[in-house]
Amino acid sequence: MLVFLLPRQWCGPYRRERKKVKLMARPHNDFWKNPVFFQAIPGRGCMRRVGVILTVSLLAALAMPAQARDISKNDLQVCKWGAGMAGAAQQSKLSGTTLYSARKKLQTRKFSQPWMRKMAVGITEQTYKSTSRLKPAAVKQTYYDGCIQHDLARR
Repeated sequence: MLVFLLPRQWCGPYRRERKKVKLMARPHNDFWKNPVFFQAIPGRGCMRRVGVILTVSLLAALAMPAQARDISKNDLQVCKWGAGMAGAAQQSKLSGTTLYSARKKLQTRKFSQPWMRKMAVGITEQTYKSTSRLKPAAVKQTYYDGCIQHDLARR
């Protein structure tokens, strides 16, 4: 039984002898319904406290990962890079460059990671499809804020 493993200050003084309590006579021998039966079990109050302590600690442990975490440096760099691509795409859109030539320029550009080319083309296509006439700096900031919010919501 768990009562023997707990420190004494949690459960109070523990008595090894059972209290001699006379069980009430029942016609169907429903001893589990008899409240006197449970009073005869030593450490009953202690077990309730232990159950409460275990439940609270379990809920606290489950709530730990649900707290917001900071964004990693890599995710911040990706958001900054994507914001720069969105700003450059908005600049080329406002200057009158066609989507075809902007896409062709991205295909010839060198990227440090293999996924960057496809993502840059996607950001450029989305920028060209929007009817926005915002300045490139505003588009860059909007993309960066949305990317950060997305990363925080993902965690």
